[in-house]
Amino acid sequence: MAIQRKTSDSTVKVALVQRHATPNRDENLERGIAAFKEAARKRAQLVVFAELAFQPFFPQKPRDLDTSPWAETIPGPTTDRFSQLAKHFGIVTVINLYEKDGACTYDSSPVIDAGGELLGTTRMLHIMDGPCFHERDYYTPGNTGAPVYRTAVGKLGVAICYDRHYPEYMRALGIKGAEIVVVPQAGAVDEWPPGLYEAELQVASMQNGYFCALANRVGKEECLMFAGESFVTDPFGQVICRAPKGKDSVLYADLDLSRIADSPARTHFMKDRRPDIYPL
Repeated sequence: MAIQRKTSDSTVKVALVQRHATPNRDENLERGIAAFKEAARKRAQLVVFAELAFQPFFPQKPRDLDTSPWAETIPGPTTDRFSQLAKHFGIVTVINLYEKDGACTYDSSPVIDAGGELLGTTRMLHIMDGPCFHERDYYTPGNTGAPVYRTAVGKLGVAICYDRHYPEYMRALGIKGAEIVVVPQAGAVDEWPPGLYEAELQVASMQNGYFCALANRVGKEECLMFAGESFVTDPFGQVICRAPKGKDSVLYADLDLSRIADSPARTHFMKDRRPDIYPL
């Protein structure tokens, strides 16, 4: 039976798991599960993992290796394991996997509710190609749209890494009523000017009236040094907490969803939109 973890009707405790990855999938998975159980002990209600949390970030190189051993179906062994954990501890869970579906492979985030139900999967829509980010060699562009899931902790959207750069995608999640948008990311040190990632999600949160919770990778891997510095923004555009740079960490934040109703997006921006002039 799921454990009731809400401290109030409106407050949600989120845990962002920031971990380095090694070439050993089993080791990565066990360390991720240990972090999940730590978050459970600290009464988290929502646990979010970074992009490809349980494997090396192989898109650093053009496709010159066989990545099929890393790909798995959804549902599959990893979602089954986290569904069991989610049900046992009563925690909404968002992981990120290299998904295979027939001949296609995707960067995908399954969303698991507090009772262990797999509510659905968001696939990354926009695929990056650049130095050390050769993602088009590995990922098929996603075809799941911009779903918002009704979970035990509220209405939840997912923006996987590169998707967060697209204001129309972030707005679509707001229009659909998202209260929390989680961002599994693989962001490197000095990838952008200091503060730009935070500013981007500060604006998205303020313009759309939701919390953003970004979980980043950390650690040195071949040509990239992943930054860590996972963070949360509130519906008023403020960064309310941040994890350390360059260290394994679990970042906790209490999100008071009652504040959303008073945010600029919910009191002004959304109701004053003119979608007849600029339809999405």
